[in-house]
Amino acid sequence: MIQTSNLSPKNTCVIVTGGAGFIGSAVIRRLIAVGYGKIINVDLLTYAGNLESLIEESKYPGYIFEQADIRDSALMGELVTRYEPHAIMHLAAESHVDRSIDGPSAFVSTNISGTYNLLEAVRAYNQKTREGVKTSIRFHHISTDEVYGSLEQQGLFTEDSPYQPNSPYSATKAAADHLVRAWGETFGVDFVLSNCSNNYGPYQYPEKLIPVIIQRALSEEAIPVYGRGENIRDWLFVDDHARALVLIMSQGESGRTYNVGGDSERTNIAVVEELCRVLDEICPRESKKPYADLIEFTSDRPGHDFRYAIDASRIRTELGWRPQQSFETGLRQTVKWYLENPGWVNAVGGFRAAGERRGLGAKK
Repeated sequence: MIQTSNLSPKNTCVIVTGGAGFIGSAVIRRLIAVGYGKIINVDLLTYAGNLESLIEESKYPGYIFEQADIRDSALMGELVTRYEPHAIMHLAAESHVDRSIDGPSAFVSTNISGTYNLLEAVRAYNQKTREGVKTSIRFHHISTDEVYGSLEQQGLFTEDSPYQPNSPYSATKAAADHLVRAWGETFGVDFVLSNCSNNYGPYQYPEKLIPVIIQRALSEEAIPVYGRGENIRDWLFVDDHARALVLIMSQGESGRTYNVGGDSERTNIAVVEELCRVLDEICPRESKKPYADLIEFTSDRPGHDFRYAIDASRIRTELGWRPQQSFETGLRQTVKWYLENPGWVNAVGGFRAAGERRGLGAKK
């Protein structure tokens, strides 16, 4: 856990990289709900980051936004020195598998070099303040279950599973995981790692699976699904993930990895069909036909992992975390949110912001 024993949330400063993104904004909402005193949101505001997701949170007295690029090593060092955080929650990343196939170089520079810059900023700060002036910064790297590769029908990813990434995205996240661990072992950086399953929920950028299904269905367009939709993912409601992340950051054992999953395995086609059923109930088509009639199967993408499934027993046993939402309750909340918040969708570029998709089997 964070190494200053008398810290309370109100006396704690946390830097959140990628805080204007989907998971990052949920983390900031959680930090505010718990009462953290100072929260520094560091985000470049690329296509997937938008301050429209934090309008109310921006009014919080301890909230500060810094538009900055984690690939800028000098700026990262300056921000760490200026704010003297007790912890950094590192979520800033290129994170879409399809995009990593089309253009892997951005994933290498952001996910690997950006993480390196932050680790070096922490190392330099710790060296300057190690004489008892201030405890070292805790570095929490938020990663993905994709670093473990692909599972067959049986088995679960544990924290000891070997790394076998199969896409440029997962390979760069795996590399970043290894950097964090190496900086801990070699330079004494206080770190924790977490690897999560598929997130879903409000404020997710419109290129991702569930919001794209909603857009396609409401527009009466074909809903394309990779292959036969048989690939399996474990689904985690984003607010449950945010609770887990703040818990890991504040109470996790230094040097430890925690897998976070939703215990909600579904095939991609089952997700699409369930979402269509929810839409049938909440917002039926004028024709009264089921939205599932719009489903079409398309060619699979390269390197499409068959199954991901998380064993989250460590975080349950050691930190007492459990997901509060089932897939059914979380999905219903998500659909209602998108239907009730078209202004947010338009503000981040609309459902067309993602451009053409090759299909909807994408992980994230």
